[in-house]
Amino acid sequence: ASKEASGTGNMKFMLNGAVTLGTEDGANVEIHHLVGDDNIFVFGASSDEVIMHYEKKDYISKDFYKRDKDIKEAVDFITSDEMLAVGNKESLARLKQELLDKDWFMTLLDFKAYTEKKEEILKAYENRSEWAKKMLVNIAKSGYFSSDRAIEEYNRDIWKL
Repeated sequence: ASKEASGTGNMKFMLNGAVTLGTEDGANVEIHHLVGDDNIFVFGASSDEVIMHYEKKDYISKDFYKRDKDIKEAVDFITSDEMLAVGNKESLARLKQELLDKDWFMTLLDFKAYTEKKEEILKAYENRSEWAKKMLVNIAKSGYFSSDRAIEEYNRDIWKL
């Protein structure tokens, strides 16, 4: 959250019937408002919580790695023999080191929340007719993100042409 890295992409996915899985920030806030709680899967820390961690400088990814066996297992998998057999050793090692030393996106902060939400999604997907309704709601509500509306708002609120 707070980086708004996936919001615009999620609007495009929404248009094609995807059901959003994401943190509550950026365009995901608007998507959530439009489709309601039943048609989106939100997880993790809020933007405000993430910003607070940045301000306090109290997020240390290595602490999550050291105290949570599931996180350690997932991070260690990045440089496992299985991954090295199909991936670039240098890139995988760099990714692992970034997660442990920097983790600018606070990935490990939301790891547990993501894995729990993923299980909820898999269960929801088993009910295909309900999943189809979620998809249709997303498609129907995606019109809000039309470029006509966005340009009109920019013109009214920013450009004032």
